[in-house]
Amino acid sequence: MISDCCSVGRNVSFRDRLTANHGYHRSDYLKYDEAPRTSWEGLSREVVVANLQQELRTLTGKRRKDEPNYYVEDPPSLITESFLHSFQVGTGGSIFTDILPRIQNAQSEIIFVTCFWAKSASLEKLGETLKGLSQKSLRAMTTGAPPIRVRICFSSLSVGQKLFQTNSLEGRVYEPAEYVQKLGLPSHDELSGLDLEVKCIFIKPFSVMHPKFIIVDRSLVWLPSCNVSWEEWFEGCLALSGPVVSQFLTFWQHFWNRGKAPSSIPQSLDPGETAIALHRRFAVVSEPPNTLSTLEGTTGVAIPTVFLPSPHHANPRFGMPGPPPQTPLNAFVLHRLRDANFDIYIQTPNVTCTAVVKALHHALKNGVNVHIVTSERLMLAEQLGTAGTTTAREIKGLIKRYRKLPTETPIYDTPRDPPRHPPHRGRLRVEYYEPRPAAGDGEPVQSHLKLTIVDDRFIVLGSGNMDRASFYTSQELGVAFYSDRLASDIQDLLRKNLEGRRKLVFDSDEEARSVPGEADGMELV
Repeated sequence: MISDCCSVGRNVSFRDRLTANHGYHRSDYLKYDEAPRTSWEGLSREVVVANLQQELRTLTGKRRKDEPNYYVEDPPSLITESFLHSFQVGTGGSIFTDILPRIQNAQSEIIFVTCFWAKSASLEKLGETLKGLSQKSLRAMTTGAPPIRVRICFSSLSVGQKLFQTNSLEGRVYEPAEYVQKLGLPSHDELSGLDLEVKCIFIKPFSVMHPKFIIVDRSLVWLPSCNVSWEEWFEGCLALSGPVVSQFLTFWQHFWNRGKAPSSIPQSLDPGETAIALHRRFAVVSEPPNTLSTLEGTTGVAIPTVFLPSPHHANPRFGMPGPPPQTPLNAFVLHRLRDANFDIYIQTPNVTCTAVVKALHHALKNGVNVHIVTSERLMLAEQLGTAGTTTAREIKGLIKRYRKLPTETPIYDTPRDPPRHPPHRGRLRVEYYEPRPAAGDGEPVQSHLKLTIVDDRFIVLGSGNMDRASFYTSQELGVAFYSDRLASDIQDLLRKNLEGRRKLVFDSDEEARSVPGEADGMELV
């Protein structure tokens, strides 16, 4: 238990304790362990941070060939804090409709990173935003100010682009003459007030760069789940400030900027601008889209935060299946699932990663309640191509294995008994997202939100799905928060917005009540 065996001042490390007592050993790939689960109840902020530092130091593999790999010698450096400005759910179109006008308040720099780039209403809105910024920048340049710097980064444009894209991590930088025809952006003349660069990186066969984030003036970052595309899907978006922003900038600098030192930011920007002042600066006077629901953040309260990069891997490891690469995101998520004490909530587009399914089964066996909201038929061809299975098949397999778990724990009256007997199996509830009937235009037709909440206090949001591609081949980026209040507020917001949008697939409690003998451990077939 980390809080017991890794206390400040102890000489025995968590790794040594696991090695001695549980047969745990480090490698480049994740190995499951049988370590006692960690109790986080009642811990001070300082102890929470110390525990998280020890976890990252122990769990993250030293994968020096990964790109980026700047953190491998000091994984605890990924622990930071953040101020939450808002969390929104809605369609991608409604999210961009709300945040793009805020981006127009930028004074110096915008870094816009996404995965999929497609001609769409969202792209048109982005183009209008860039034109407005260009005009603003031209006016400022008459007083001697430098042009507003804009860096756009994406990975997927079309099948042809991926077939002929260079495999170099230098990627492809688009010429201004290509902005209109190939990218659907305004012409170079319409954007003449901007220092603009558009870059694409994709590594064959499957390694898309999947993160999505927007950094403005190195002060505020948005973390949407949506791409610049036409899909009307159920999405989420965080707005954050504080020290976490420098983590995003460092990640972008090492991967997309290839380690070049970022240009200095104008001194007119106040590096000490408070979260509340930032919130006011990026506020807009307009009605939000009626398809958008917003949770206002607690901008004055710093939240313990873990920045979780997960580099791409070109080798999909189809011929030698094994645990996923031991990246910070993979390690943290799988450890949280296996270390859960009482409750796991997952909302994800797909569930095709065997390691995730095994971790959930392990949690259920230990008495942890698991609630999954996913999609039944989202991107089936991609699932089969990258995982050789589908979400529906993996969910059926999890339910089948769950039904074989004993519902009563046997008691062993011998000296070899563990200190506490394993608990009754946890409750399993699985739902498929479905649109509200007759909801009309603007109704999200699939769920694309990527969210994990463990024990009502750990929240992970970002780009990573619970599918094989996210864990094995694509570049991902997640951010974890330690806050019971934030966990509760997000769950309340989702509960309201998922009303009428979920189809029950399986609920062990309802099955136990409706089938005689299930509560006594009878297996259902």
